[in-house]
Amino acid sequence: MESSFSFGVILAVLASLIIAANALVAVAVLLLIHKNDGVSLCFTLNLAVADTLIGVAISGLITDQLSSSSRPTQKTLCSLRMAFVTSSATASVLTVMLIAFDRYLAIKQPLRYFQIMSGLVAGACIAGLWLVSYLIGFLPLGVPMFQQTTYKGPCSFFAVFHPRLVLTLSCVGFFPALILFVFFYCDMLKIASVHSQQIRKMEHAGAVAGAYRPPRTPNDFKAIRTVSVLIGSFTLSWTPFLITGIVQVACRECCLYSVLERYLWLLGVGNSLLNPLIYAYWQKEVRQQLYYMALGVKKGFTSFLLLLLTRNGGPEKPRESSCHIVTISHSELNG
Repeated sequence: MESSFSFGVILAVLASLIIAANALVAVAVLLLIHKNDGVSLCFTLNLAVADTLIGVAISGLITDQLSSSSRPTQKTLCSLRMAFVTSSATASVLTVMLIAFDRYLAIKQPLRYFQIMSGLVAGACIAGLWLVSYLIGFLPLGVPMFQQTTYKGPCSFFAVFHPRLVLTLSCVGFFPALILFVFFYCDMLKIASVHSQQIRKMEHAGAVAGAYRPPRTPNDFKAIRTVSVLIGSFTLSWTPFLITGIVQVACRECCLYSVLERYLWLLGVGNSLLNPLIYAYWQKEVRQQLYYMALGVKKGFTSFLLLLLTRNGGPEKPRESSCHIVTISHSELNG
């Protein structure tokens, strides 16, 4: 019971941090979209929304862990909760893939990028992404082989879903996505290196001719850096959980459920907390917008505090002394 309570406290802290961090990044990205109207920012916003939903989904499990009641959550309700968690996590992973593909397309086809990735195409990609995510998340509810035959509670992933689901998701989704990530990264790095060599040649030719040397534009490498950090955090967060789940399927005598649910599952869910931190630190425009928001909040709080002090016992202004000058005319003196 003490272990379950500690796990519930960890879930509560993690869910609160995930919701707060992603909501803050979502507001910043919304303000940026209002200013710049960028298509790629819509994908960043979608990632923040998906990660926020993960925080909301795991918050529904906190009551089961903190409650001392002997009656666990019903299996149907627990299955729906875990399907919602799986759908949101799948949406987060697919959005990272979409961001990587968007940056790859921008570097691969810089002149045709805005023709290919229009607002309509971006909206269709996001809508299709959520449709696929919910199909994957709620798939175990309709496939008996992915369900556990017994349920004792408390509500957890492997209490209702069989490890075969992890094996299927790994072979069909995770590892192909990882191979695709590596391909995108290598090709983007190759294209960015070619662009950098062309810029150096132009700078050298301009220096020889005595012409103006244009500044370098490291936008390609900035995009690669952000994508590589996203892919790296995604891989490090979910790989241990998925590989251990595959081992559990292969070795039926092994009992790895406690390690999977107490540690590795939390590590994977924690990726939803890393994503907003990555954008808050590595993405310059998001970082600047968060800074402006902090300044606005600080100014608003200072103005409110000054107004509150003025209305409630603030320092009173000293009264101005008035001097009355009386002039007396000669006629009044003589009268």
